[in-house]
Amino acid sequence: MTPQTISYIILAFLAFDYVFEQVMDFLNLKSSKKTLPAELSDIYNADEYQKSQDYHAERSRFGFITSALSFIIYFGVIATGFLGFWDHYLTQWIAHDTLRAIVFFASLYIASDILTLPFQYYSTFVIEEKYGFNKSSVKLFFMDKLKSYLLSAIIGGGILWILLSLIAAIGSNFWIWFWVVISVIMFLLNMFYTSVFVPLFNKLSPLEEGELKNAIVSYCEKVKFPLTQVFIIDGSKRSTKSNAYFSGIGKKKKIVLFDTLVEKHSTEELVAVLAHEVGHYKKKHIVSGFVLSILQTGLILFILSLFINTPSLSEALGSPTLSVHLNLVAFGMLFSPISEVIGIFMNLLSRKNEYEADQYAAETYDGKALIKALKNLASHNLSNLTPHPLFAFINYSHPPMLKRIQHIKSLANA
Repeated sequence: MTPQTISYIILAFLAFDYVFEQVMDFLNLKSSKKTLPAELSDIYNADEYQKSQDYHAERSRFGFITSALSFIIYFGVIATGFLGFWDHYLTQWIAHDTLRAIVFFASLYIASDILTLPFQYYSTFVIEEKYGFNKSSVKLFFMDKLKSYLLSAIIGGGILWILLSLIAAIGSNFWIWFWVVISVIMFLLNMFYTSVFVPLFNKLSPLEEGELKNAIVSYCEKVKFPLTQVFIIDGSKRSTKSNAYFSGIGKKKKIVLFDTLVEKHSTEELVAVLAHEVGHYKKKHIVSGFVLSILQTGLILFILSLFINTPSLSEALGSPTLSVHLNLVAFGMLFSPISEVIGIFMNLLSRKNEYEADQYAAETYDGKALIKALKNLASHNLSNLTPHPLFAFINYSHPPMLKRIQHIKSLANA
């Protein structure tokens, strides 16, 4: 296949992906204006429902603009061969191939972030502010940026250095060794996420003694969940939106509750949310998801190894010679349709897991409390309660609210 043909295929993929996403977003926007089903009618009053519709309409219009600008830039960069030009320009200053590759990706990352910075700022301080979600300050916004840059440089740069070094040293068999390395890194990130990375951005405080902690401990003892610590995270420093999760490997389990979640929900609702998360643990969803991610990574790396030293990929992006890091970019673009299909299947699996976790919570705690918690979460977050079925099928990792509630109600104690 000639470099020009590959370039045309990449551009066609970009164009199709853009058009398809815009059609899906348009259908979803239209669907959000439907009348609420009876089961969901108590989530919003008339004013709140109108506010949720306005919020999603404004976010959708904003998304149409940002997506169009991103598409124009990416399409232009590929069509003009700018990536090849930029890589060739860097060779005049940096002789070391691996170092040049890291500078290449770092420069693209920073340039992309700078170009989208006004839109990120507008999203946070105009749209989210307008609808009462944003609690971040300008200082915090930019501090988060700097910390993200630092983490990307350390972790992302380190991983890229290992990958390129293995390719240079081993050749096409690099994928086996890098698969081992990236699997270990994924395991360590999972293990130390809460204790090492979260404190870089948020403050974690132990849950104080009282009714909530007693209820959580009592439930965990009842279902034999290996709870070690319960933390409150200061999510309210950035947003009023709520969340909860647990982390840890093996017998070391930490529960993290957003302070906004604790403020807006009753003890029964919070324990119900926790019971859902425990359901994921009890049903082995965390382990199976991790193993599946490892296997998926191995498959992608194997396919990548078949193309990593193909000169025509680099030439398709404007380079006169083979460039391994340009081949990484080209491969990512060519693999994107397969990645989308894999994403759909992963969402199918995720939705199945969510139903199972809901069922576990209903059976071991209280289905009615879980439904109430889900409704309150939807109300506080101005959730879209009537997504388009095709949009939800492709993009949702959780079942739509109506289906979740209907499923929980079908169980005996809900």
